[in-house]
Amino acid sequence: MLSDRAQILLKTLVERYIADGQPVGSRALSQYSGLDISSATIRNVMVDLEQLGFVASPHTSAGRIPTSLGYRFFVDSLMAVRPLDKISVDAGSLPLDNPQRTIAAASNLLSQLTHFAGVVMSPRRQDAVLKHIEFLPLSDKRVLLILVTSDGDVQNRIIQTKNGFPPGDLIEAANFLNVHCTGKTWRGLRSFVENEVRAVKGQLAELLNTAVLYGQTVLGGEAEDLVISGERNLLDSDDLAANMGRLRQLFELFERKTALLQLMELGNRAEGVQIFIGGESGLAPLDECSIITAPYHANGQVIGTLGVIGPTRMAYERIIPIVDVTAKLLSSALSQ
Repeated sequence: MLSDRAQILLKTLVERYIADGQPVGSRALSQYSGLDISSATIRNVMVDLEQLGFVASPHTSAGRIPTSLGYRFFVDSLMAVRPLDKISVDAGSLPLDNPQRTIAAASNLLSQLTHFAGVVMSPRRQDAVLKHIEFLPLSDKRVLLILVTSDGDVQNRIIQTKNGFPPGDLIEAANFLNVHCTGKTWRGLRSFVENEVRAVKGQLAELLNTAVLYGQTVLGGEAEDLVISGERNLLDSDDLAANMGRLRQLFELFERKTALLQLMELGNRAEGVQIFIGGESGLAPLDECSIITAPYHANGQVIGTLGVIGPTRMAYERIIPIVDVTAKLLSSALSQ
């Protein structure tokens, strides 16, 4: 749709606006575009671009700024992704001892490298496999349930019981569950509740039922969760801080998570990096933001999505490879 000259001018305008945050006038476009054309010609091209919806004119300036459509055309057709230069991103940046710590570290790494909000969607937990169960007495009617999954995740839950259990009974109950439940996913535990545990008589039945139901909750919370780091970085963005009402909506979105999770889930079906600019996300609090996402894998299977949330005026050519490389690092760490 656009002539070569119009594309060069649009590319120059977007790059200057990202760099300076100020509306870009014809003098700056003439200086940075490398085109040997008059200011009048530049202004005519800007009028055409504005009519097409690629740029807009703020009321307080003669210069222009890119719209979401302008950013989209820039990202899809004009941008040259930068190599990561000297950014030190390596496998040593992510801990390997615990999957949840690894995911949290990836979210923090995204935030540190981009100075925006880093977001990682944890994998669905229904595939978690139980490795070991243990009971520890806390008081007469309080028992600590310890669940260890095959991926090394450890979850502790306090169970309030109707009856007190001597240590011998707790060991017996743990042994029973380890024999029958080790190697099962949460679906397997649910089936176990419906069949095997019902056959158990006496006081242990209460403890076993409660423990397995807690195991379902821990191993198979059906919804994913989001790990978000660096939300406060967005307070330092002049573009977002100028609208405190919208910023408040954005932080409420982070707190509720549900709608953001649905958006992140789209990344699970993507081949690589996805970019949602402004209203493309379908979420009003993100109308002035962009979110760049990429799926991550474990042993070749997509298990979640990570990304960066920042203002639409972000250095896409720098942020995109950071998201892409971090997804690869997280995939490598979780596959070991």
